Amino acid sequence: MANTSLRGLRIAITGGTSGLGLALVRRLVEAGADVAFIARRRSGIERVGQQYPDAHGIVGDVSQKDEIHPIAIQVLGALGGLDVLVNNASSLGPVPLALLADTECEDLDRAFATNVLGPFRLTRALLGSLAATAREGGVPLVVNISSDAAVTPYAGWGAYGASKAALAHLSRIWDVELAAEGIRTVSIDPGDMDTPLHELAVPDADRSSLKSPDQAAAEIIELIVARAARTPEPEATR
Repeated sequence: MANTSLRGLRIAITGGTSGLGLALVRRLVEAGADVAFIARRRSGIERVGQQYPDAHGIVGDVSQKDEIHPIAIQVLGALGGLDVLVNNASSLGPVPLALLADTECEDLDRAFATNVLGPFRLTRALLGSLAATAREGGVPLVVNISSDAAVTPYAGWGAYGASKAALAHLSRIWDVELAAEGIRTVSIDPGDMDTPLHELAVPDADRSSLKSPDQAAAEIIELIVARAARTPEPEATR
């Protein structure tokens, strides 16, 4: 990707070692962005770090309240500030999927902890840095990854769908509340993708009918360019 407006943009991505998150890491690093990616497992962080040594890997679980501030501190330590936060990490809740009446409270808790409270807490922890970016003339952006399950009541997707619906509305509220600080928040549905999460949910799905994570990542990056990327200054004439 040759879009130089992404060069040097400081971007943090949760769930960055597989699926959409990994595709975003790859494309953004190749575009020259300064990328920090977060995931729960050290083995995944090390694997992606070997592939993309210019990216900053951070081990952390956004569903755990006591891990949020250490994650935020490491993000800012690695990047020196923040322009874009992509809240991508997600949990289905029960696996295999279950009807709501058959969903254990612990599974519902896990879906909301990862899909709603995690993005809420991490965004809140990074608001000061995002506001500083706005004061410095940047256009800070929070991208929350949603789903069509947030608006369509699919049977069996209750925990996931309800949590993504909450995230989508949280995004709309924060976009209104934070506009005065120069921070924009958007919720985006990337579509049904061929990812490990989708395979867990629908193991017998026709993978050829699913969008590739790389295509979805390209679409999200277009949004980032439109909303947050800085126009590169023209080279001085000689």
